[in-house]
Amino acid sequence: MSTSVASKALGSIVSLGLASAVATYVYSQLHTESKTLDRVFSAYNTPESEASRQRVFDGAIEDPRNNLLNFLSWKK
Repeated sequence: MSTSVASKALGSIVSLGLASAVATYVYSQLHTESKTLDRVFSAYNTPESEASRQRVFDGAIEDPRNNLLNFLSWKK
């Protein structure tokens, strides 16, 4: 009986460990990609490019860069 309980507990621990490892890896990759994109866009962030973006998004109600779905650019 105790081997059954031990095997279930071990299975749960392994499953939780794997799930947390995958979540950590995904978070790390998203964070790395976000920093890479920030570097690329900061190099393009000039007054001329901002004026161009402002002309393109002039009719927009809000800035699409502040959209709820744009979570990679959120700052802590």
